Amino acid sequence: MDERGKGMAADIAGQPEGYARLLGAEHAGAIAEVAARVAAKPPRHVVFTARGTSDHAALYAAYLTEIRLGIPAGLASPSAVTLYGARPDLRDALVVGVSQSGGSDDLVQVITAARASGAQTLAVTNNAGSPLAAAAELHIDVAAGHERAVAATKTYTAELLALLMLVEGVRAGDGRLPDGERAALAELPDLATTVLDDPTPVELAPRYRFAARVLTTGRGYAYPTARETALKLMETSYRLDARGGGPARGAPRRRGERRSVRCGRCGAADRYPGGGRALRAAAGHPAVATARAGPGARPGRGPGRAARPVQGDRHPVMLMIASAFSRRSFAGKRCGGRSSTATS
Repeated sequence: MDERGKGMAADIAGQPEGYARLLGAEHAGAIAEVAARVAAKPPRHVVFTARGTSDHAALYAAYLTEIRLGIPAGLASPSAVTLYGARPDLRDALVVGVSQSGGSDDLVQVITAARASGAQTLAVTNNAGSPLAAAAELHIDVAAGHERAVAATKTYTAELLALLMLVEGVRAGDGRLPDGERAALAELPDLATTVLDDPTPVELAPRYRFAARVLTTGRGYAYPTARETALKLMETSYRLDARGGGPARGAPRRRGERRSVRCGRCGAADRYPGGGRALRAAAGHPAVATARAGPGARPGRGPGRAARPVQGDRHPVMLMIASAFSRRSFAGKRCGGRSSTATS
């Protein structure tokens, strides 16, 4: 493996161990205590504040909060507090700051202002001694361990799991996950190991080595990770334009669209009306899906449109967490991938 990618590869490979640690009695018990305190003082709404990768984890938690708890949730704009001096009335709210390092000054200011206004505040970090953890009333340690690369991987999926455990603990009422859910989550480290051992990504990645643009798409619980995947591609491949989106939140997959497949080497475009089958047929090229809106496109449900999630799914997140970052997923991108000893 290229020296530039060793740190990030080690972070990715450490995910199963991190999940097992987070699901262990010590950390699971600490999350249950926090969940019980939140459940004892039910919030009327939940506000998440985060930046970058953690913002995507917070978006996932907002979905969970509304779907699993039935409580309105949204993401704050830190600049409203830090730049414009706003002091929103957050009484009866739970305000959650999500940050791997816990060192973002703007998030600390938001949590401080929220706590002063009467909100219950919670920090979710990978650093129990961080300023954000100190500013909040409650704290959850995602227990991911030191992250070598600037591009966050294992801390992101650890945040997803910690936030899932929090929400399900609040839903239970006493903070403790039901036996069936704990048994299901106990399978996560092995699922992650299976995904990381799969050679398929490294076999597919070179096909897209010369891609100029990539669109990642998802909806519901998968939408935040679609955005995070686009961010990872841009962070590790400097000349790649990657965008993440979903039908419900601004992705260019709208009625009346036309899609095209463009070769990353020669720029030739092969337009086709909607759907994944044509994209797969063109996969012999280092091709990239792009979108075009126009009157000639077919409206309605195309063959590539994602199906609506099944309402009865218990843990649709589990495989998503396990597969969010395969250590080989970016093996074909050699346009300046980097690794660093800095903590993201």
